[in-house]
Amino acid sequence: MRLGLDVAALGLTQIVGYGTLYYSFSILAPSMARDFGWSTESLFAAFSAALLIGGLAAPLAGRWIDRVGAGRMMSIGSLVAAVALVACAVAPSGASFVPALLVSEIASTFVQYSAAFSLLVQRHHDRARHSIVHLTLVAGFSSTIFWPLTTWLHDVLSWQQVYMVFAAAHVALCLPIHAWLSRPVENNRRQPKDGAGSAPGVLRVSDGLLAPDARRKGLVLMAGAFALESFVSSAVLVHMLPMLQALGLGLAAVVVGAVFGPSQVVVRFANMVFCKDLSQVTLALVSAALLPAALVVLLVSAPSFTGAVLFAIVFGMGSGLYSIVAGTLPLVLFGPRGYGARQGQITSVRLAVGSVAPFAFAIMTDQISVEGALVMTAALGSGAVLMLAAIARLPREPETVV
Repeated sequence: MRLGLDVAALGLTQIVGYGTLYYSFSILAPSMARDFGWSTESLFAAFSAALLIGGLAAPLAGRWIDRVGAGRMMSIGSLVAAVALVACAVAPSGASFVPALLVSEIASTFVQYSAAFSLLVQRHHDRARHSIVHLTLVAGFSSTIFWPLTTWLHDVLSWQQVYMVFAAAHVALCLPIHAWLSRPVENNRRQPKDGAGSAPGVLRVSDGLLAPDARRKGLVLMAGAFALESFVSSAVLVHMLPMLQALGLGLAAVVVGAVFGPSQVVVRFANMVFCKDLSQVTLALVSAALLPAALVVLLVSAPSFTGAVLFAIVFGMGSGLYSIVAGTLPLVLFGPRGYGARQGQITSVRLAVGSVAPFAFAIMTDQISVEGALVMTAALGSGAVLMLAAIARLPREPETVV
């Protein structure tokens, strides 16, 4: 019961966190650019810089999360996110808007998946892997809710007023929930220990699956794969609606985009029900392969509406599984000890690469074409598959994980 409440409450904050700080930007950006007298590409460059700064802050965030607790840091993050959104809304010019945008993306490091996964590991160590899957199932509705919600709000409000509404959501919803999740958990079973008391011949749950001499290589390969997947995901998600419209989908692009979120949820539910015993490395390989496969589907079928819907389904499935393995694969390979700091390191690399994706995709689209940008993005996504395949061949610990 306690785990279910924690996951449901945290899922709500993830929906708000990703919806307000990420998914809404591409819808509001044209109005922002017009008000500031900037090009849309320049505004996306600022957004990419903000994502990069957020990524660079991730290692420090991870260490703080391990030191003082994820719940407390997420509470602080919610407050900072609200202040940053207000600062964005009242900014009189692009020059003053950009620093506030940078702060908002630093705050996102403390309130989105990386911090949320760490919170579940800290509060429910013995059931962390399954709770992460459940969380991503709930949070998968973020794009489904916030793309149309932001569009509707912007039809009746200015983008500044929309940001004020979003800031209020962080204060009224996310901050109380994160503060509530900061409370101590009694009788948290099987907390990770530093070694004493482990039975001979049995791998401590805190050790993970990889052999000691394979861990450094495994971390590099995993971070690299996640970084390339982040590039693909960021490039496509930020540009989803304008990209589909450029390919001839017109207003139907909104419908196609709405398919993406449910596809994430469905594949996460299927994984939770039917793939409980599936290796997380295998799951990561499937996730990585689906992303470039979806782009190929879109390329060969455009401007077919049916093909675009199939693209959204396949891409949603890959993105949905990617959200899961981003939390579970590091846990399974390396164990929960130092999980927050490790997630901070991985998140830093992932966001550093993913941060350039919206701007890079916009430049590729402008200089080549939407089709050319999709081909190059699909090629990068294929690199992630190769890296994860290399992880599958790394030496494993011979003992049994308990």
